[in-house]
Amino acid sequence: MPSTPAASIPGPVAGFITAARVGRLATADGSGQPTVVPICYAFDGAMLYSAVDAKPKQTPPEGLKRIRNLRENPRVSIVIDEYQEDWTRLRYVIIQGEADLLTDGPQFAHGIDLLVAKYSQYRALGLPRERGLMIRVTPSRVSSWQYSS
Repeated sequence: MPSTPAASIPGPVAGFITAARVGRLATADGSGQPTVVPICYAFDGAMLYSAVDAKPKQTPPEGLKRIRNLRENPRVSIVIDEYQEDWTRLRYVIIQGEADLLTDGPQFAHGIDLLVAKYSQYRALGLPRERGLMIRVTPSRVSSWQYSS
């Protein structure tokens, strides 16, 4: 499994990250207890953006475990994978990095623009560009694997 600094993500790996529809975000609280959640995200070639959106949730956004975890420990991992019954087509990417929380400003609006362009569901939800809650991940290491015969 090749592992590279994020600054030198090979084109095919960056393309896979950009095109994939869902990832799994792993966070851990201050004691190291992990939590994994599926996320929709957009990748601009340098950062990943994932909105905490208006889909129904059991708790307000600030109370979500992933948000509380990020406030205690900004280190994250994201897995983006493709499963096929034909195992010669299996592949995945693991992104390790640090997350920060955006609530407004130009980077927040940039993330919203990327997400709205990628997901028609976000256009239907009417994701606001001015203010909200966004997870931005700065990758520090990217590992990838795909089946090879």
